[in-house]
Amino acid sequence: MKNLTVMYDVLVVGGGAAGMMAAIAAAERGKTVCIAERNGFLGKKLNITGKGRCNLTNNCDVDTVIKNAPRNGRFLYSALNAFPPSEVIIFFESRGLPLKTERGNRVFPESDKATDVSTLLRGELKRLGVKTLQSRVAGLCITNGKLVGVKSETGKIDCKACILATGGLSYSATGSTGDGYKLADAAGHAIVSPVASIVPLCSENEFCKRLSGLALKNVRVKAFTSKNKIVFEDFGELLFTHFGISGPVPLSMSAHLRNFEKESYYALIDLKPALDEKTLDVRILRDFEAAKNKALSNGVSGLMPSAMIPFVLEQANLDGAKSVNSITKAERLALVEALKRFRIGISGARPVEEAVITSGGIATREIDPATMMSKLVKGLYFAGEVIDVDAYTGGFNLQIAWATGRLAGMNA
Repeated sequence: MKNLTVMYDVLVVGGGAAGMMAAIAAAERGKTVCIAERNGFLGKKLNITGKGRCNLTNNCDVDTVIKNAPRNGRFLYSALNAFPPSEVIIFFESRGLPLKTERGNRVFPESDKATDVSTLLRGELKRLGVKTLQSRVAGLCITNGKLVGVKSETGKIDCKACILATGGLSYSATGSTGDGYKLADAAGHAIVSPVASIVPLCSENEFCKRLSGLALKNVRVKAFTSKNKIVFEDFGELLFTHFGISGPVPLSMSAHLRNFEKESYYALIDLKPALDEKTLDVRILRDFEAAKNKALSNGVSGLMPSAMIPFVLEQANLDGAKSVNSITKAERLALVEALKRFRIGISGARPVEEAVITSGGIATREIDPATMMSKLVKGLYFAGEVIDVDAYTGGFNLQIAWATGRLAGMNA
């Protein structure tokens, strides 16, 4: 194996959001830095985030970011305080990228182009003299508990510090194939089994396929275990698909539904969250009065999307052909129940390749949260999705990538 003669202060493995930010932070402190990226193209995954628009952070405070990270959020306290969303916004705008804040405090480039974000970062790397090496890192060189270099396809690379920022398993076509887990495992780190998160959910209910393409806006959704324990609740948008459900609320819900081999889940959709049961019953009575000579399926047309009518009535055990003027109070209350708690079974999640992020990764208990350095190997640092921390949609995951990457780069 050929030995490269260059010694770098910092070698960053992975040229995604966390890796590029880590490299910039290290180079700003005068370190010699190299990014080893198997693609040879930096920011490949970044270019497709936010449907190509790049929701690069959330315009909120640190506590809100932590609340939106359902696993190990407190671990991020130091990283987020060192580089909060307000500083991320300043970082990009001060370097010539105008940003805008949209619904839910989501922050995007004014241009709506994710490529503008990656182009800016690559420009900073070039300005700071960061080298890029197209190579896959196959192993870490550790001597007496200290990292001294890495083994790559092009030979051994000597370095004083290494930052693993290889991402998870989602969007494997961009290079996220779990290499970081293997490298950390070989170095003695515990790996929390990676699973898909922020991913569409599957259902065996036939009506999902029948309703495919229908979006429900402003609905409240609650998810339960098979033992009726609530595990998630949110308000927003849900989309029916041919395999189940997707959209903002189900994607966030997926972060709380794990271990489908041992547990099953179901969701209840409140189609009328602004009305309590009593008020909704009054509304139904008013609609029924105006349609008393019509069939029930026509009399409820103002209460829900027309495509949902047969399935809501089925859950209420009501005959849509029955005349409105013959509906009993008990049947009316059954309709209220179905509108307030429309049930969908959740049988699993889509493959990890379809996930926005990967949940799981390097155990946080083995990483110093104040520096992002390994507690097991001196000189080994971690950043981004490779760590067992993940968050909901809304720019929170990229905020975590920027913050952990910057903290690792500052300390490496």
